[in-house]
This record gives sequence, structure tokens and C-alpha cells, in this order.
Amino acid sequence: MAEREEKKGVRELSPLDIYMRLPRTNCGKCGEKNCMAFATRVVNREVSIDLCTPLLEESEYKEAYVRLKDLLAPAVKEVAIGAGENAVKVGGKLVMYRHEFTYYNPAPIAIDVTDEMAESEVLERIKKVEEFSYSYIGRILRLDMIAIRSTSNDPDKFKSTVEKVAKATNLPLTLCTFNPDVMKASLESVYERRPLIYAATESNWRKMAELALMYNCPLAVFAPNDISLLRSLTNTLLGFGVEDLLLDPGTFPEDGLSETINNFTMIRRSACKEGDELLGFPLIGVPMTVWLKKGSPKEVLQWKEACLAAMLMTRYADLLIMHSLEGWVLLPNVILRFNLYTDPRKPVSVEPGLKVFGNPTEFSPVMFTTNYALTYFTVESDIKSANIDCYLVVIDTGGISVESSVAGRILTAQVVTDAIKKSGIEEKVKHRHLIIPGLAARLSGEIEELSGWRVIVGPRDSSGIPAFLKEKWPPREM
Repeated sequence: MAEREEKKGVRELSPLDIYMRLPRTNCGKCGEKNCMAFATRVVNREVSIDLCTPLLEESEYKEAYVRLKDLLAPAVKEVAIGAGENAVKVGGKLVMYRHEFTYYNPAPIAIDVTDEMAESEVLERIKKVEEFSYSYIGRILRLDMIAIRSTSNDPDKFKSTVEKVAKATNLPLTLCTFNPDVMKASLESVYERRPLIYAATESNWRKMAELALMYNCPLAVFAPNDISLLRSLTNTLLGFGVEDLLLDPGTFPEDGLSETINNFTMIRRSACKEGDELLGFPLIGVPMTVWLKKGSPKEVLQWKEACLAAMLMTRYADLLIMHSLEGWVLLPNVILRFNLYTDPRKPVSVEPGLKVFGNPTEFSPVMFTTNYALTYFTVESDIKSANIDCYLVVIDTGGISVESSVAGRILTAQVVTDAIKKSGIEEKVKHRHLIIPGLAARLSGEIEELSGWRVIVGPRDSSGIPAFLKEKWPPREM
């Protein structure tokens, strides 16, 4: 019982817990100055315990290594779907609530095709999945998987569709059927891709488990609205030798929505707060179940699927299976996913330094902004859309916006001066005129005094940069 309590939450694990089980020789082989520094980074999940080579190589530390791996194991097991560089990882969560610690492994979104669709439709859907791309504050957001469903229950037809999909895309696959014979037919040709087998149930678990072991594939466990059965099946499958499991407690839209959310929440709570290892596996949400309701307008079902996907993602779903391919359905969810899986302890930031836009000359404008990602990419977009040739000094404020960093005395005249000198901009332009954000206007006098540059206070919003430069640049004194 004591060991389980020790693994309950990442906050209960201190650097000292790790340090006391390290060799404590301060050898530096891990790249840190001493073992305590290494232990601190291990607790924060910044480095792997495997970087401590004495733990791996010297027999006297074998027991300590095993104990450390056990202590550091996430409450939700990490499972890989797919093979090689195209694999995706699901699960690996350390905590229940995002504010406690970073969520790892953003939930993949799989788009479905069926073995009763025309080949042209299947290929068109795959093409749309692969072409889906959206640039969001410097990151490219994409879809992740293809879920192939056997609606025909015909082994040959399903196998044929799976082979066509596998030939058309390198994305990881989920094979969906409750019929072991149909599943086996498809696995024979794509098992090297290590697809997710969906799904084992109370009635077919033995045959599905045999397939998972035979072909070394992860296995989904399906027990709709029955956590006790889900737990029992998991226990049975683990005893059978299947270790890479995902859990599907059922997704019920409409009247079953409250039970759906409650089931997901209780499963994740059991794993993270109560140390229940039988429920400590990635969760599958299936928003496409809204399409089971016949007679509703297509747009209504798409809207419901988008909403349900967002609910499931915020309630611990580690993988989503969806049907809609419309941008207005998917885009809000990939953006929500991106934000959920950022580190809550660290603002999203970009690398500081000098950025060059267009083909600036020795007399082009020089501006600055902070390295808060949303600020930077907004400024970048406004500059590029207006085809402005200029230099932009990006100042390291720890990923905090202009207004907040000025108010918190993080962005000061001295910081700006140091950034200008470090950027090398003084060697690229002959003038000494610096355009500063309007929200940093209070720093203008101090910046001029410390840097020797003439300060021009720019617009408060970067959307005003084109009009501002048209009116104010070049300055009369140039």
C-alpha cells in the first residue's frame, strides 16, 4: 500500500526521492553538474533517468534503477500505435488535472472510412486527412490517424479496404470490428504497421487477445457504460499477456452524455488519484457516435460531433475517432488540443533574436517585440501580409506579452538595450531609430538614454504597423 501511495501524484515525488536512489557520485555523465541537479530535472520530466549511465551499467545499482522506473512510471500507461517514425503515442499522463503538471502525448484524431465506401470515396477522405494543415502560433496542426471500420462484416472486403488504405497513406491505422475472423484477415497484411485492434469485448476477448499477441499490436477494450466490466476485462487481458491496452467505456451522445463524461472522469480519477493500475490506460473517445442518430440534418450532426469531441478531450480522452472532415468541425478541436497540451508552467514562446523580413536595407525600419508566441506571430503576420522590409528584434521576456512584461518589470530599458546590442542590428543599419510597441511607450526615455537610439513610439496594435510606417518612416532627421 505504501508503494501505491508513493506513486499517486507527481507532486508527491520530490527531487530528494530521486536523489537518494541515484549513485550520488556527481560523475557528470548525465550532463548535469551533480546528482541533485539531475534529480530535479528528472522529477520535472525534462530528462530521462536512463541518462544516468552508472544506473544502467553497474550491477550494484540494478535494484535502485528498477525502483526509480517504478516511481517515475506515469499513472496512465504510454502506448504506441503504428511503427517507426509514423507511430503516435497515446497516454503517458502523470496527473489528472492539467494545472498540476504538463499533459504529454496530444490526443490523436482518427478519421473513419468503411469497407462499404467506394474506393474513390475512401481515397478522397484519406487525401483530405493528409492535406489538413493549419499554422497556429508557429506550429503546424494536423490530423493523425485513419480508422477503418468493417460495416460489411465480410473478411475479404475488409481486408481489401485495409490494404488499399495502407497503400495510400503512411498514417497509423485503427482496425475496427468485433469479429475476430474479420480482424485476422486484415491483420495478415498490415500487422507490420502495428495498427490498433478495436476492440476486445466480453464475448470475443480471448480471440482478440490472441491476435494482439500473435501480431504484436495494441488492443482496445470495449465495455460500454460498465466500468466494473472494463476493469475485469483489463485484468483478464493483462493476465493473458496483453500489455498495450486502450480503454473505451463507450461514448453516448444525447441522453447518455452525462454518463459518458462521468465514466471518463471516474476512470481517470481512479488511475491518477487512487493508483488503480487496471484503469491506468489511455482512453478512447468516439464522437462519431452522433451519426448513429438518423434523420437529423448533416450540419446539426457535425456541430454535435465537434462539441462532443471538445468535451471528451477536456475529459481525458487520449484518442478520438471522428467522421466529419469539415474544417469548422476539426479546426476548433485541433486548436483546443494544442492549448491543452502546452506546459501550463511555461508560456508558449519563440526563440529570441533578430528576425529579418523581406529584403531590408541599411535604412529599413527596426522594431522590437517580445518572444510571447501569440504576440510574435501576430506581429509577423501583420508584417508579412503588408510586404514590409524590416528588422524585428525579438526580446526574451520568458514568453510574456509586451504589456504584462512592462508592468512586471521584466521588459525594461536595460533589457531592450542589451537585446539590441546582442542582436547585431547596429552592424546592419546606418540609422539609429527604433520603433517600439505603443504598449511600451513608458520606456521610451530610458531606452534612448541607455541605448543611444532615437525612439519612435509605434502603434499599440501590430495591425497598425503598415499605416504607421507609411506616415512616419523614414523620420525627417534621417
